[in-house]
Amino acid sequence: MNSAELYRYRELLYFMVWRDLKVRYKQTVLGVAWAVLQPVFQMVVFTIIFGRLAKLDSDGFPYAVFVFVALLPWQYFSTGVSTAGLSLVSQQHLMTKVYFPRLFVPTSAIGTCFVDFCLSSLVLCALLVWYQILPSWQVVFIVPLLAVVTMATLGMGYLLAALTVTYRDLRFVVPFLMQAMMYLSPVVFATSMVPVKWQWVMAINPMMGLIDGFRSAILGKDWNFVTLGVSTASAVLLLVVGLVWFRRTEQRFADIA
Repeated sequence: MNSAELYRYRELLYFMVWRDLKVRYKQTVLGVAWAVLQPVFQMVVFTIIFGRLAKLDSDGFPYAVFVFVALLPWQYFSTGVSTAGLSLVSQQHLMTKVYFPRLFVPTSAIGTCFVDFCLSSLVLCALLVWYQILPSWQVVFIVPLLAVVTMATLGMGYLLAALTVTYRDLRFVVPFLMQAMMYLSPVVFATSMVPVKWQWVMAINPMMGLIDGFRSAILGKDWNFVTLGVSTASAVLLLVVGLVWFRRTEQRFADIA
């Protein structure tokens, strides 16, 4: 597999994403509304438990907005990694019958989650209007931040997809891994609650600095360049490791599947 081959099959990737979207919402009552309802439900639960009862600091912003801004990239990352990690196992019938770039299987799964991210962004716009919060000019940095989140999602998705083909037990580990990472990421709490000397360590988790970056870009809060820099480097490293491992093991996928 090389870049020229991926480019030659690029239209196949589009159709795989479209197929995954149709399969996901086929014969559902609410259809694509499920992409919006999940983060909204989590926002309501987190706001009641952590905002009202625990009274966690939200850097002076309404807790509902504060947590939903974090849920946008987190849901994209978490759902993307979870679906990509199981994608090769669930599509093993394709790998044994026809040739195509295997990298497209986890990539298409993550592409579907990107569509969900875009739909959920409409809810954030409604929340900002409701709370009369006007995003600052820094909102333009959402594009590069989203690109880095995508790199982290692809990297971990590729790595878990390749590992799960060989070690099927990982199917049961991924949900626990995502749950643990959520509580290690500043989804329900502010990064400022973490002691400064430990922030760069926690930022090895790429979502630590990226979620904080989303809040800075959308809500106009101060940037934490240390955590953002460490998390960005971690995301790049994760993508490189995921790609290298995937390419080293993809020749065995059809035999193992």
